[in-house]
Parts: sequence; structure tokens; C-alpha cells
Amino acid sequence: MNADDISQNTAAMAASQCIQIRPTKGWVSVRWAELWAYRELLFFLMLRDITIRYKQTVLGAGWAIIQPVMTMVVFSVIIGRVAKGQSYGLPYPVFFFAAMLPWTFFSNGLERASNSLVGNSAILKKVYFPRLVIPISSVLSSFVDFCLAFLVQIALMIGYSVKGFSFVPMPHVLFLPLLLLIAFMTSLGAGLWLSAMNVQFRDVRYAVPFLAQMWFFVTPIIWGSAKFSEPWRTLCGLNPMASVVEGFRYALLGRALDPGFAPSSSMIALSVLSASLLLVGGVFYFARMERTFADVA
Repeated sequence: MNADDISQNTAAMAASQCIQIRPTKGWVSVRWAELWAYRELLFFLMLRDITIRYKQTVLGAGWAIIQPVMTMVVFSVIIGRVAKGQSYGLPYPVFFFAAMLPWTFFSNGLERASNSLVGNSAILKKVYFPRLVIPISSVLSSFVDFCLAFLVQIALMIGYSVKGFSFVPMPHVLFLPLLLLIAFMTSLGAGLWLSAMNVQFRDVRYAVPFLAQMWFFVTPIIWGSAKFSEPWRTLCGLNPMASVVEGFRYALLGRALDPGFAPSSSMIALSVLSASLLLVGGVFYFARMERTFADVA
């Protein structure tokens, strides 16, 4: 085999292994196989986000606990004592913090995902990979904060048990992973919409805290949905986080609550539907706008 044959074979092999990246047109399908192929990148981005978040901080991961704890203290004083907020016979800090657990996971994931593309603009312009990896890793990194805050909830339940309150988790505690999955779907779905819009319109980063604040007050965290009659309580499920926080509260504190406090199956089903529509719409809108990220990020 002469030198010309070798060069031709080399060129043919290079052409067969070459991947051409072309801009998409219109609405495109999501490349799920490609996303799975980059699962290791997803893990390392998530690990990087966690490391950077607490690097060179005095309290480190303690900040994951301080935020929900201080929120609990403020609302316990204002709502629990001053305004005499209804906590259905439970100590208000325990009642409130049980709902803050999934809410903190959701809100942290929403904020980080919405700013994830802009924060990683340098990578977007240099390397090709499925852009969905970035917001997904941002939401998943919030799971560490959730685990740390969950330890605070356990400490509160043990502390108030010493004072005579009985907190024995219901068998429904087995459904907590499902409820956390709904929170993840909601956070990621909204985060995909906002992150894609944030690349085009930088006003979004200023709107996200306001949106999260409004979402907080329409979610039954400080008041509980048990005060509503049907069908209004079921319609609360249009907000996916309503079923999540009520489900967490009942699963952890249910034996100390009235059985009617449990979210109904129709309410949970409506929340699953809402979260699914939000996520599916977010995924396809993100894929639709993905081709412009490198140009304007």
C-alpha cells in the first residue's frame, strides 16, 4: 500500500467519524440518547456547583440550614405568635418547617436553573454538549441543601417530642420520594422556561425572585389548605407545590393532625398533571431556543 492509498484511507476514516453540527430549524425533538451519553458531565457539573457554592465560605454548607431556619423563626414570631396563625394544634415551627423542606428545594432549584445558562456562557460558546445538562445539574445540586434541612426537621420533631408532643411519621412517609419528584419536575420545568428566556431577555433574572416570592404566598406553607372546602381545595393542586408541601406535612406529622388534613388523591393527580405539562412545555421550548444560546449568551 503506497502513501496515496494510506492518505485516502485516513481521510475516509476521518470523514466517517466526523460529526457535523448544524443549527436546527423550527420545533425540534429532544435528543434523549445524547443526554444520557453525557450523564457523567451532568454529575461533574452538579459536583462543581456544590463545591463552588460553599467554597471559601466561613459557614460552608451551614448556609443551606440558615436560610430555612431563619425564615421559620421570622414566621413563627409573626404568624405563630403575633397573628395567632392556625397550626392545627401543632407547634408552629414544626408545622411551618415541614412545608419549608420541599419549598426550599424547589425555590433554590428554580433560581439556580434560571441563571444557569448565563452563568455558564463561556462553556456554551466553546464546547458542544446537550444544553439541557446545565439546568438539570443546577436543580439536582439543590438536593444536598434539602438533605441538610431535613436533619433540622428531625431535630425539631425530637425536640418538641420531649415537650410532650407526639410526632410519629405516617406510613405515607414512603411517598416522600414521589412528592420530591413532583417538586423536581416543577422546579426544572419552570427553570427551563426561565433559563431559555433569560438568555434572550436579561430582565428575567430580576423577575425570578419576585416570581418565587409570589409563588411562596400562593402555596399553603404558612396557612395550610385544610381550611378550604371542596372543590377549592382540589383546585389548589393546579399549583404543583401545594400538594407537595401538604403531602410532606401530613407524611411527617400526620398522626398529630386531623386525618382530613391529608391532600386528596384528586389534588395530587392535578398537581402531577400540572407539573408534567410545565416540564414537557419547558423541555420543548428550551430545545426550540437552544440554537441561539451560543450567539447571545
